[in-house]
Amino acid sequence: MKLSSSVFALLCLICEIVSLALFLRGFFPVPVKSSFSDKSKVTDFPAEPQTGKHTLTIITKAPAPLFKRVVIVLIDALREDFVFGSDGRRFMPYTRHVMERGSSHSFIAKARPPTVTMPRIKALTTGSIPGFIDVVMNLNSPALLEDNLIWQAKSAGKRIIFYGDDTWVRLFPKHFMEHDGTTSFFVSDYTEVDNNVTRHLDGTLKRDDWDILILHYLGLDHIGHISGPHSSLIGPKLMEMDDVIKKIHASLVSKESEGTLPNLLVLCGDHGMSETGSHGGSSEPEINTPLVLISPTFRRKAGFEEPGVLEQVDLTPTLALGLGLPISKNSVGHLIPAVFEELSLREQLRLLQINGHQLSRLLQDSNPTFHKEVGYEQFRVAEKSHGSWMKLYVDGNTSEVLSNMGKKVLKQYLEALKAMSSALSKQLGKYDMYSMIMGMIFILQVLFLLLLAMPEALSREAVVDVPLASSLLSLPFYLLCLFGSALHVLVCTSAGGPCYLCSLPWVLVFTVIVLSSAFTCALVSMVARRMPTSNKTPTKNQSAGSDWTLSELDVLLLIGTVGHTLSLASSSFIEEEHQTWYFLLNTLCLAVFQDVCRKYFKEQRHRDEEDEGPLLPSGAKEGPSFFPAVELGMSPGSEKWLALATPLLTLTCCRLLRSLNQTGVQWAHLPDFGHWLNSGDHKAFLSLLAAVSLVLIFLLVQRHCSLVSKIALALGLLGVYSYRAAVGNVLFPWQHSSRAVSKGTVEARFVYVFVLGILFTGVKDLLRSQVMSSVVDSGRLKSRGLWEVYSGVVLLVALLFRAHNLPTLACCLLIQTVMAQFIWKKLHYDAAQTTIMHYWFGQAFFYFQGNSNNIGTVDISVGFVGLESYVEAPAIFLTALSTYAGPLLWACHLLCFLSSQRDRAVMGLGHGSYCFALLRSIPAVFYVVLVTGLRYHLFIWSVFSPKLLYEAMHTLINTAICLFFTFMDQERSARP
Repeated sequence: MKLSSSVFALLCLICEIVSLALFLRGFFPVPVKSSFSDKSKVTDFPAEPQTGKHTLTIITKAPAPLFKRVVIVLIDALREDFVFGSDGRRFMPYTRHVMERGSSHSFIAKARPPTVTMPRIKALTTGSIPGFIDVVMNLNSPALLEDNLIWQAKSAGKRIIFYGDDTWVRLFPKHFMEHDGTTSFFVSDYTEVDNNVTRHLDGTLKRDDWDILILHYLGLDHIGHISGPHSSLIGPKLMEMDDVIKKIHASLVSKESEGTLPNLLVLCGDHGMSETGSHGGSSEPEINTPLVLISPTFRRKAGFEEPGVLEQVDLTPTLALGLGLPISKNSVGHLIPAVFEELSLREQLRLLQINGHQLSRLLQDSNPTFHKEVGYEQFRVAEKSHGSWMKLYVDGNTSEVLSNMGKKVLKQYLEALKAMSSALSKQLGKYDMYSMIMGMIFILQVLFLLLLAMPEALSREAVVDVPLASSLLSLPFYLLCLFGSALHVLVCTSAGGPCYLCSLPWVLVFTVIVLSSAFTCALVSMVARRMPTSNKTPTKNQSAGSDWTLSELDVLLLIGTVGHTLSLASSSFIEEEHQTWYFLLNTLCLAVFQDVCRKYFKEQRHRDEEDEGPLLPSGAKEGPSFFPAVELGMSPGSEKWLALATPLLTLTCCRLLRSLNQTGVQWAHLPDFGHWLNSGDHKAFLSLLAAVSLVLIFLLVQRHCSLVSKIALALGLLGVYSYRAAVGNVLFPWQHSSRAVSKGTVEARFVYVFVLGILFTGVKDLLRSQVMSSVVDSGRLKSRGLWEVYSGVVLLVALLFRAHNLPTLACCLLIQTVMAQFIWKKLHYDAAQTTIMHYWFGQAFFYFQGNSNNIGTVDISVGFVGLESYVEAPAIFLTALSTYAGPLLWACHLLCFLSSQRDRAVMGLGHGSYCFALLRSIPAVFYVVLVTGLRYHLFIWSVFSPKLLYEAMHTLINTAICLFFTFMDQERSARP
């Protein structure tokens, strides 16, 4: 079966996406859960350990509650230094006073990655550690069916009221007696979103018809997404939260009465905030959150004490037993001892025994070798010691021996609980190895298929002959199908863990087995076809690829791509991957500089008019003479100096952009030029820089557009500046710096109108080019249509980029222009080489934007530009477009550039599509194999898992790019 290079590359990437999806389904573990489908009950409480026969009644029921009412104030993205640091002393004076002089306990609660809201709420209510795939589910949270604190409280008759983030309402439908949810994704609003919570407070605090009040404030998180943790808006918001704490605490104290249980006020955060204002990763500012427990049952403090450190999930069993409720079956947390230190020794031991019993049952159910765990053995020893202590206690022993023995048992329990909790937290879940291995096999087959097809895909015909039809009729194909079916049955009947493939319908599984068997037979046939034989005449495509030669630049591109892929084997290289791309880009510029010098200063004049030959087989003979300097209004003699200056200009731009956004992990906390620009003192300079960048963007983009598109582009860029001025990022000359800011909805929609207009004009030209009879006119109109679509994308990206990132976009366009005019055209770089260069530049600009392999650097605020409320589809699209703007813009430019080169457009698009597929497949396959081998690595969830998600998303983006390449490769389909 013969396929064009572009269609072949597209099909390979589609298969790769399916393979990655299957691998991800198996890799991201199912969180540790009990195999019992029901939830914890009061009858599940163990009896107190005992030895011998005693007349004293042994406790078998649930312990009595310690608190009458509980108020949980959850402030989204509350970093621990916002409370315990200098900011807390300045902006939260009442809270600090209660911590230092009141009856309270303070802790630093560590949140496990991913540090996004929905997984953290699940952790706080279930006590379990959610799977990393919950990052995706964070956008649309389904009802939580797992055993949790909210369900236990409702089942026990507790009356619960909730105000705040509507994620709670989606997770716990019909659980609240009263609720008012606010959307958590419209990050432009940081005022009304909190006012809608506080407005219920006065009336609710006066009432006596509730037992648990949960308040989830979002304003601080939204400020972080908009302007970062050092914004001038942070202080007023913390003061607002301090007033809320003061009001609640005063109300609870006023309702305290003699003979009743005390109340409990909990102040906590679901996650922290990175230095850029986002979250999702595993940096210290993101995982360290404050936990302050305030109740008259605690001892009063004599001064500020350094907060202890615990896991965020430890709050779940503590609140459960504090309210007299069973602990959730899947909770991996352990009790906070300080909360119960005022109870009698017997009551403390009883609570620790209940927690230990729950953890030991979960450990038994999730770990076949549970009896070898140190924590499990320690718990058994502690339980026996507890029984001995109970014997003395029942016998009426009141000596100091009883007290010392009880303290020893208490210590044994605490050590056992910590060990079992740690073992369960490290386990996290069970990998679906069958799905992982099958996904890895499929993606390896795709890579081998791409590599074997390279000579044909990059030949002058750009046609790949895939022997699928002959494979389907071969005996090995049927044997492989039979073997695969037998293996599937064997695995599914003997699998002891989760298996996604075993849960699929048999027809679908058999289809997968057939495709894999066909791929294997096709690979063997292609390998046999590539093997040289003495009595066999090479085919046309083989002959076309046999004269393949590699230049110095080809060797550099090959070594750079392979070297970057191998560097991903280290967690440090993944965290600092941007450094690798910056180095490769600098090396590429120096290599191009060498090529320019060789062409203009070492070649003899009589060779200028000769055919210099392609550097790769897809190269083509240069057409009519082209003088970029003449086109730009300069003398032909200055062309070589402009070509010589292009790599140096590129190096200069790249060095400046590196200083604009500090990314990675090790140096992300250091101030950069972007921080300096965003500070309030330099708003005038930022305004000037943004205006100059927008003017430069217009000058670079409008050259290929029609007059109507030029006018629309100019008005759209003016609207971009107006939007940034409306939201307070920049200033107009006549505008006062203290002017109140808005959401900029009208200005953003104004820009959207021109974006749609330019895109419509470009698509119209593309459609008209398909029906024109003249090949020349059709090609010219098609090229103009592509450039207009590109201009519309540029305008949309300019709207989404933050003001300080507009120079990044301007430099991107400038480098594209000068490289196209003076390097790619004049040095005869063919489609394959040009594609690899575009890919490298796209990767580098991904990091120039401020992105990293940490989910916390994803700027979700751009998903709400021009929206009055959260709408899922456009929010996801805008966020993805902004995040991958660098690779997308370079891919779009490559499509426009190759289409405009009429002398090699016939094969250029196919070669470009194939190279994109190959460049994406190599790191994807390597990384899939790597994380399979390192699935028990210490940093598998904090470093490797986010990178795996980025690789999958990047592959999906590249698939969309190759789809457009295939669609535009019309000349291929017109060929006989």
